[in-house]
Amino acid sequence: MIDDTKGFTLARTFAATPEEVWEAWTDPDAAAHWYHPEGASTPRESIEMDVRVGGRYTYTMVNDDDGTRVITAGVYREVTPCQRLVFTWGDPLAEPEDTPVITLVLTPTGEGTRMTFEFRGADGAAGDNFFYDGWDSALDVLSEYLSTR
Repeated sequence: MIDDTKGFTLARTFAATPEEVWEAWTDPDAAAHWYHPEGASTPRESIEMDVRVGGRYTYTMVNDDDGTRVITAGVYREVTPCQRLVFTWGDPLAEPEDTPVITLVLTPTGEGTRMTFEFRGADGAAGDNFFYDGWDSALDVLSEYLSTR
């Protein structure tokens, strides 16, 4: 079992509708543009998403410099379109109950959509060059993707 006392929260406000942000998280074609930190890419053919409670997803991030590949997978626990998405995130060979859990909450604002990203199950802090920094960078890539749509 994961330790849900460990983790961190990130928040962003996007100049996009909740529907556009939701699509970025749940449409494989959209995810291929941003589902990775800066300096990496996610080949479209590596992404599979079955966005429903109990559905699974998988994707592969590729380091643009050395070609190192990292496969990540998980199970969707909660799916409330355009509002809330909860899923496990980690090694595809690990049991879902042993991997971190990500909770996304989308809230419409006058500027677009406020997204709260909560990561639970592992330590993370600015400068860790791992969980926190990776997701912080990926959300920057997401922001750039949404701004160019």
